[in-house]
Amino acid sequence: MPWYNGDYPPTYKNQPKKIREKAVEIANALLLDGAEEGVAIATGLKNARQFFKRKKSSK
Repeated sequence: MPWYNGDYPPTYKNQPKKIREKAVEIANALLLDGAEEGVAIATGLKNARQFFKRKKSSK
């Protein structure tokens, strides 16, 4: 089930907004590619954290 407009998995609840939004974006893309929901949620959060970690270290 894709997530939109503030609807997101409960595991994203306590994440900073920018990480949560990026994780939802990534997870939705994975769902469109056929990934299972649990895998999409976990991968989305992991990749969102890495994205902002790399972005911060490149400054």
